[in-house]
Formats: sequence, C-alpha cells, structure tokens
Amino acid sequence: MEFALIFVAGLWAGLQNALAGGGSFVTLPALILAGLSPLAANITSTVALFPGQMTSGWAGRRLVSGAAELSFRALFLLSIAGGAVGGLLLLHTPSSVFARLVPWLVLFATGVFAWGSFARKREAATVQLGGRGAALAQFLIAVYGGYFGGGIGFLMLAALTMAGLPTRNAGATKNVLAGVMNASAVALFVSSPLVDWWAALFLGAGAMAGGLAGAWALHRVNERALRIAIVGIGIALTIGLFAKPI
Repeated sequence: MEFALIFVAGLWAGLQNALAGGGSFVTLPALILAGLSPLAANITSTVALFPGQMTSGWAGRRLVSGAAELSFRALFLLSIAGGAVGGLLLLHTPSSVFARLVPWLVLFATGVFAWGSFARKREAATVQLGGRGAALAQFLIAVYGGYFGGGIGFLMLAALTMAGLPTRNAGATKNVLAGVMNASAVALFVSSPLVDWWAALFLGAGAMAGGLAGAWALHRVNERALRIAIVGIGIALTIGLFAKPI
C-alpha cells in the first residue's frame, strides 16, 4: 500500500513538473506519510526525481545558452559547486533540526512558486542582473537546490530572464542547470544510508511515467488552474506542518 502511494505521488510529481513544476510539494509529504523522516524523505526524493530532470534537460538542450557576461560553462560550474555545497550542508544537518526547518522551507518554496507563477513577469521586466549578479544568484540558488530544492525552477527562471535570456531559452537552460545542481547532491546522497532505495525506485518509476504523460498533456491542461492548485497544495501543507510539526 505504501509503495502504491509512493508510485502515485511520483506519477503526479512527474506530471506536475512537466506542466508547471512544484513536484516536490507532492513527493515530500508522500514519503513522510510512508514512514520516512523528513531528512530521509528529502534525500530520497532528490535521488528519485533526478533521472526525470536529466531527461527534460536533454530534450531542450538545443535552446540552452549563457546569460549576461556568463557562458553556459560558467553557469554549469556554478551549479555543480553550489549543488555540492547544499548537499553537504544537508548531510550534516541533524534530522531533528531539518524537521524543524521543513515548514519554513515549504513556506518559502510555496511563496517562490506563487511569485514565479503570478508576479514574476511584471517584476522581471524592471530588474536586470549583470554578470556578477547572475553568477552570485546562480550559486546561491544551486546551494538551496542541493539542500532542499523546492521552487528552484522559478528562482532560476527569474534570475536568467533578469540576466537577459529570452523566456524560451531561460526555460531550457534552467532545466539543464536544475539537473546539474542536483547531480552534485545525488552523487553525495547515493552512498547515504538515509536513501530508501525501494521508495526511490517506485517514486522514480512513477515520475518518469508522469513526465511522459505531462509531455502529452502539455497543451491540453489549463496551466493557470494547475498553478493555482499547486499553490493551494503548498499552502495546505505549510499550515499542516506548522500546526502539527513532524
């Protein structure tokens, strides 16, 4: 029963990531409900969703580009370094401390998702990042991505468009960089005893199937309604975590 729940959560997360992002809002609580600690759930989710991220990045590789004065190689290296720092921070965070951080991290990720979904275009048009600003933003986003990861797609999309990339190229570039920063974290996590490999297998299989379904449904689903639903899930999860800490 638990593995069926995890598979369905992966399916939903893969579909959601393909359409709008925010799949970790589904996988984290599903793994916690299945009995994993918040820290183990976060690590297992990162490992399980990684293959789907790489697939999405590969599919859009022709549109990948550098930003501002930064080459794509520079963004790539910043993402690897930041992801590794975030992953190391997570591995050295006691489970009890991470459990207390989870409500705040989910709250932050929900706010980022809501901002990216409904307010980013207006604000991005008035703010511009130079090369140094884009480099710092990408490194900090990568650290956050390696540590928790919720909302990194919208953070990167905002930073890359502020650095001058057209939206289509920014979307393809952030998909690749999301996989890159998580690759660093995954390389650290695979040897961790906190990874539940059976859960990762079912979650990853569901996510890959959901990603394929998302590619088919991309032009058939009302994206605004989906984004509203995702924000609603994030708000409900945040309230639940604050009301009843894990």
